[in-house]
Amino acid sequence: MPSDLTRRTVGLALIAAAVSPTLAVAQTAKIWSSDSAYNALRQDRVRMIDVRSRPEWADTGIAEGAWPISMHEDRFPERLFSARAMAKGRPVALICATGGRSGSVMRSLQQAGYSDFVDVSEGMLGSAAGQGWIAAGHPVVSMEAALAALPEGLA
Repeated sequence: MPSDLTRRTVGLALIAAAVSPTLAVAQTAKIWSSDSAYNALRQDRVRMIDVRSRPEWADTGIAEGAWPISMHEDRFPERLFSARAMAKGRPVALICATGGRSGSVMRSLQQAGYSDFVDVSEGMLGSAAGQGWIAAGHPVVSMEAALAALPEGLA
């Protein structure tokens, strides 16, 4: 289990990623399509976090079943690791608009030794990896509904 010092290092790296996200997705990352993530969510085999900003959530909605935890807000690292604990051994899928930010967070987590996260590299809007959550016709809910359904420990 990574130490608290490692968690702080990851936290700083995640904050840095929020300030200057990169567009490349690490080749060694566990990468899922939106279809794979949707099926895993339906079968309760994964938890998913939407790391985008509130304006993006308001514009497109949030994947049904995803927890809205913006990497652009305070306490992101703390909330990310709380979500990981709440996943109870399931992987935690990360999704953003097109896979850039989720890939950046994945790289930081992998470098710190965390292996129980996956990247939905198509994102909500699609990318070179695929059509994305919305174009695939997977269900979305409003930002308000997703925030209201957020477990108390993640708010």
